[in-house]
Amino acid sequence: MSGTSKFDATGKQNAGTATHDAKVWNVAIVGFGTVGNSVARILCERAPSPLRLTHICNRSVARKKVDWLPPSVQWTESFEDVLSSDVDIVVEVMGGLQPTEDWIRRALASGKSVVTANKQLISRCGPELISLARSMHQEIAFGASVAGGVPVISGLHEGLAGDDLFKICGILNGTCNYILSQIESNGVSFATALREAQKLGFAEADPTEDIDGLDARAKLAILARVGLHCNVQPASILCRSISAIDSVDFEYANQLGCTIRQISMAELKGDQLFAAVQPALVELSSPLARVEGSQNLVMSTGTYGGETVFGGHGAGGHPTAVAVVSDILAIARSKQAGVCEEAHAAEITPKVTADFATRHYLRFLVKDRPGIIATLATILAEYDINIEAVLQKPGCSKSALPFLITLEECRASLVEQALQKIALLDFLVHPCLHLPILVGDLHAK
Repeated sequence: MSGTSKFDATGKQNAGTATHDAKVWNVAIVGFGTVGNSVARILCERAPSPLRLTHICNRSVARKKVDWLPPSVQWTESFEDVLSSDVDIVVEVMGGLQPTEDWIRRALASGKSVVTANKQLISRCGPELISLARSMHQEIAFGASVAGGVPVISGLHEGLAGDDLFKICGILNGTCNYILSQIESNGVSFATALREAQKLGFAEADPTEDIDGLDARAKLAILARVGLHCNVQPASILCRSISAIDSVDFEYANQLGCTIRQISMAELKGDQLFAAVQPALVELSSPLARVEGSQNLVMSTGTYGGETVFGGHGAGGHPTAVAVVSDILAIARSKQAGVCEEAHAAEITPKVTADFATRHYLRFLVKDRPGIIATLATILAEYDINIEAVLQKPGCSKSALPFLITLEECRASLVEQALQKIALLDFLVHPCLHLPILVGDLHAK
């Protein structure tokens, strides 16, 4: 008999033509927070579906239980119950590194495939977990680990598999993008924008991982592995905080035809990977400049296909849950077809550097006195750095005077060396803010 089986949210076969070899895939959700709740809702409301939610594992399940799930779903506080069950696919959305890594390894070793949204774990242990999954003829999927509901992982892995990608650039952290958008639109301070982001739930009580670039760095390491086939540890990628950005920086940026965003970038050139996560100036005409609020955007560049842009909601329960369920369905389909779909293997372990050659933005805050520009120009000249332009906002206090120097294209390392010497000057009120200016192409020389 031919045809397609249809199942309701509990896995019960609906009326209609059926095929005898159709299978229902049992799913367990480990972690019933915002994302886990959304995944469960999609699994129960999305019909017809070959997926059946059978287990939810979480601490204090009595507090987490909801009345809209089928009574057949087993609630448990013990991961051992999941391991000993007939679950086919384990969904890990509890976060953290331990015991999460151990549980995922045990799930794979017990013959269960895994779907995870855990960017920190995948960025650190991805190759090992993929290798374990292959050895057990299982799969591990992590499409939700980067950019939430934006299908960038599957796009790089499958949609652009025929191209030779060499560069990835994007906005990977919605919290930072929301904060910078608020400073730009409302002229508020960083501290005010951060408080607003926390009030609205865009930022955590401790926002360090977001604003210092650690969250985006983990995501960039994953993208480099999937898209550029580079085995990169997050700790090897430079990341800088957005906390020094002020409204005056957006005024200066606008005069240069730019805005400021937290940019994650990786470019493979030979055996070197040029990579960094940092606030940067981008042209107002760039797709990066038009990303507002908590959205994400990823731009990949290939030898044959040129530039491809992925964009959408990068956070939130429902968008992330969509990516998780898409991964579950992809695993179910490949298993139904008898094919274990392999993720791309990392092919090289490159030397990682942030020494891009680009133009540079230097914003100073000084106690004004004659000779400041001449002193700075002299130090910059010692490192063969040429000044491109000087801009100064009128009407500012002489005791805390902001002004801008832009530099002609040069290596970032030369600018940092010059700034170490400049930091010793007594007229500085605050350390210089140094941002790359990403106008046109970014050179990895």
